[in-house]
Parts: sequence; structure tokens; C-alpha cells
Amino acid sequence: MSIQTLLIDSNVKSAVNEFHILNSEKTELNFIAKHADSKDPSVIAYVTSISMKQAEYEQNPLHKLQLFETNRDLLNLLIKENSTNVHLRYVRLLSQEKTPFFLGYNGSIVEDKKFLKNILEIEDETDYLDEFIIANTSL
Repeated sequence: MSIQTLLIDSNVKSAVNEFHILNSEKTELNFIAKHADSKDPSVIAYVTSISMKQAEYEQNPLHKLQLFETNRDLLNLLIKENSTNVHLRYVRLLSQEKTPFFLGYNGSIVEDKKFLKNILEIEDETDYLDEFIIANTSL
């Protein structure tokens, strides 16, 4: 494994751990700012998810919907381009399960659950993510 690969893996693990302890708008905005320039699709997924969540704090209903839709579309595009990325599938499932039903962001729940269930059954380099998947989704 190259040094560059180790650094990328370390950055992703760090982002995953930070993501799961975010507890306020301020910590979320700090997370977004810290990781905004990442080129790693996994890290971008976590940033996109938290960016989508910022709609909660928006007062204007139109801006709220635009913020949600823009980030939803970005996450779906990331998945289209990286369909086997476990982090992306986890983040999308997590986002869909936490999004109010009336927004209609639930079309990939079955697909993502099937994908993640298969991942949970094998040993791979993303096993550290398994506990988060089990604790934070309906799997």
C-alpha cells in the first residue's frame, strides 16, 4: 500500500469519525469548511450529506428546498460515478432514512440496503464502517 493510499484512508476514517460526532450547526459548518476541498468521493459524500442537512437551519422555504435538492443531486451523481463505494451508499441510505417522507427522497433505500447488507457479510478494508452502518441505519 502506498503512502498516498494510506493518507487517503486516514483522511476518510477521520472524516467518518468527525461526521458521527457532529452535534450542532456550528460543528457541521466547521466540518464542511475543513473538508470542502477534498477530492476523495467518500469525504465529499459526508460533506454533501451535512450540506444537505443545513436545510434544517434555513428559514426561507424555497432556499431550504434548493439547498436540499442541490446536495441530494450531487450525492446521487457521486454514486452514479462511484457505484461500489460503501461510504457513498451508507451516506445516501442514512440521508434517505432521515429525510422527511414528503420530500420523496426514498427511491434507493432498498437498493442501498441490499448493497450494504452484502458488504456487512464480507471482510474488507471498510470493516471499520460496519458499526456505524448497523448503529445508524435500519440494517
